[in-house]
Amino acid sequence: MRTTTPSETDVVRRPATARSDAVPAQESGPPADGRPAEGAQPADDAYGTDGFRAVGLPGTPIAAGAARQFVRATLADWVTRGLPGAEYLTARLTDAAELLVSELVTNAVVHAGTAVELQCRLDEDGPHTAVTVEVSDHHPARPVRGRHDAVTAEGAGRGLQLVGAIADSWGITYRRTLKTVWFRVTADGPDAVYGPPVEIFHADRRAPGGPPATELMPPGPQRVALRRCEVERLHHGALSFLAEASDLLSGQLDADQVAALVAQLIVPRMADWCAVWLDDGGEFGAPRLARVWHATESRIDGLRELLEKDPPVLTGRGGDGHPTGAGPWPWPGEPSGFGPGGAALACPLISGVRRHGTLLIGRAGLLRFPDEVVSLIEDLAGRVARAIATADAYSRQERISRVLQRRLLPGRRPDVPGVASAVVYEPREGAWAGGDFWDLFRAGEGRWCFMLGDVCGSGPEAAAVTGLARPVLRLLAREGYGVGDVLDRLNRTVAREAADSVAAVAAAVVAAGSEAELQPGYREEEEQARFLSLLYGEIVPHADGTGGARCTLASAGHPLPLVLGTDGTVRAVAAPQMLLGVMEETEYESESFDLAPGETLLCVTDGVTERRSGGRLFDDEDGLAQALAECAGLGADGVAEHLRRRVHAFGTAPPDDDLALLVLQAVPGP
Repeated sequence: MRTTTPSETDVVRRPATARSDAVPAQESGPPADGRPAEGAQPADDAYGTDGFRAVGLPGTPIAAGAARQFVRATLADWVTRGLPGAEYLTARLTDAAELLVSELVTNAVVHAGTAVELQCRLDEDGPHTAVTVEVSDHHPARPVRGRHDAVTAEGAGRGLQLVGAIADSWGITYRRTLKTVWFRVTADGPDAVYGPPVEIFHADRRAPGGPPATELMPPGPQRVALRRCEVERLHHGALSFLAEASDLLSGQLDADQVAALVAQLIVPRMADWCAVWLDDGGEFGAPRLARVWHATESRIDGLRELLEKDPPVLTGRGGDGHPTGAGPWPWPGEPSGFGPGGAALACPLISGVRRHGTLLIGRAGLLRFPDEVVSLIEDLAGRVARAIATADAYSRQERISRVLQRRLLPGRRPDVPGVASAVVYEPREGAWAGGDFWDLFRAGEGRWCFMLGDVCGSGPEAAAVTGLARPVLRLLAREGYGVGDVLDRLNRTVAREAADSVAAVAAAVVAAGSEAELQPGYREEEEQARFLSLLYGEIVPHADGTGGARCTLASAGHPLPLVLGTDGTVRAVAAPQMLLGVMEETEYESESFDLAPGETLLCVTDGVTERRSGGRLFDDEDGLAQALAECAGLGADGVAEHLRRRVHAFGTAPPDDDLALLVLQAVPGP
């Protein structure tokens, strides 16, 4: 028997009732046979010695089922071989170990996302024989999360409430490359023997036409003790189960992922199999079978085939048109395809007044589910429905965002004779649509126009201003207005739109009686989105065939453009002027210059110039000009990529603003 003591890196919880000798192994390495401790082996590649077995499992959804099978098979093997203390391994202990290892392996796969190392050890102590199980993942830097008051916030984990309620002792060990969660369950005593698994939920079984099963087969002392233990487990585990479900589902933004997690939560703790239908407007509006899960993975396909033929259509509807609650459902036909007959329960997934789908579970060998289980399933279904509603709302918003992004950004860049172009456009991390925008388009015979802008603020308000500026600019340019006149008219348009918006906000405040009635931050976002900076210009390629182009541009509150000469020198062009939308009567001036063959015009937004690294900005001490000078000899695409990499490498954190830059490079004539 292998014994060790806890190390200084252990976070250990032992209930007051736990014995002082309940010290589980802290080493997650293999036995002395030289097998490597790290790297996942296939589920059937277990190794070990008498009273110790270990296996590596892949970080996939099948890991939990493989872990359950491994633990049950290991304990059964120890009993069959007559190892010392194995005669005290009870059905309760086996069920408890199987339940807890399923919890821990599921958490490791979902939250750590790595392969899993599983160890099982028999600690022989006469009637107090115990089984210690260790579950290790390869992401020690990510702490287990939870809210149990007996462990620090960094040491507790999802589902560990259930572990704490059932195990005699448990703890967490951190190593350089492994994080191990272990638990220890102790045998009941000499009067209990290893046997078939006992059901967590007991139903009133009746033989056809006969008395209740409990009368045909009166329970002996062992059966009564086991039933009382299981009822106690249900009582202590229900609240922890619901808390874990809520915690796990709350962060999911995909309905199919919610369905997958629900199935993993329910099987095998509450049912042998589970199916989830989603009412998400599938083919012909019919519910879609999103997830099917079975405790025996090989039976999933057969179960899915049967359920797809006969989806549940719940009856017994209330006044709001929805089913009143969970109800029994006929056990699917052809049980040989996935398991013996039993009880099935269907429960609608309803949030508010909307039905999002149906949850169907089944447990073999039952005549019906007990009322306590039905209530628990109904409570869980409500939480699942709310998670699906949140995921659906996020999906709708994401679709709207994608459509808006396509509308706000130009399509394919046109080919400008004698000028090569390149663009970098990266909205800040997490932004659904950036406040920066760009465009390059043909404005008439021999004229091409370009713009690079930045709306103050972000989100829908900034997107609304972008949606106004681009089409107005295009229209004015194609009507033949010069650069200065285009900015004059756009400035008046933006200023008037902003004034109308402020008036609408003021009217809403008056109607509400208090600004507190408005959405928090609404006025601030509106005020920010009144203004935008813009660099706008036009290009007229030289008609003499020598290459290059005549460029006319103006900068309205925007970082000044730079020109990289053929000799490697960098100069600023244009003069700084007022932001658009600040003052309606502002007049803008433009300036013109020749862009000679080989010269490069660079236009950027403040997401480039104000990229931070501690207290420094990228453009401090002419940092942008120096970076552009490094691009001598590069083409337009090479310049854009070099600057993009320099900006990203400047700081360790992701950029906190949109990044946009436009490169226009004059090329020699044919």
